[in-house]
Amino acid sequence: MPHAPRAADGPFGITEEANVKALANVLTGLVALSHIGFLVLEMFFWDHPVGRRIFGMTPEVSASSAALAANQGLYNGFLAAGLLWADRRELKIFFLGCVGVAGVFGGLTAKASILLTQALPAGLALGVVVVASRRGGQCRRTALERTRLRRAAERGRWAHEAWPSR
Repeated sequence: MPHAPRAADGPFGITEEANVKALANVLTGLVALSHIGFLVLEMFFWDHPVGRRIFGMTPEVSASSAALAANQGLYNGFLAAGLLWADRRELKIFFLGCVGVAGVFGGLTAKASILLTQALPAGLALGVVVVASRRGGQCRRTALERTRLRRAAERGRWAHEAWPSR
C-alpha cells in the first residue's frame, strides 16, 4: 500500500531523497557519457580532421601523438565503464574521485579547459552523490524507530534512552 504523501514528498509521492538520488545518477551518467566521448575522440578521431580541429593540432602533431592519445582514450573508457558499473555509493565516489583528480591534473599540466570539461562535472556529481547518500542515511529509519525517537523527544529524553536496554 503506498504511503500518503508527506510534506517532504514531491509530486506523485516521490520523496526528496529519491529526487536527489536520481540527480546523482543522472550526473554520474553524464560524466560517464562524456568519457565515452573522450574515448571515441582520442582513440578514433585524434589523427583525423575532426580531432585536429577539436584539439587544435597540426597533422604532424596528431600523427606523432596518436598512440599516446589512444592509450589516454582507453583510460577514459575504463573510467566510463567504472562509473556505469558502480552500483554502490562507495564505487561512485571512487570513480568520480578518479575523474576529478585526472581532470585537475590535466587542467594543471595539459590544458586549463580540462578543469571545466572534466574536473567540474565530476566534482558536481561527486557532491550530489555524497549529499544523496547522507540524506539516505537519515531517511532509512523504520517507522518504529521514528516513533520511538519522536516519543522520546516529546518526553524530553535523549534518543538513546528511547531504546530498551539489551
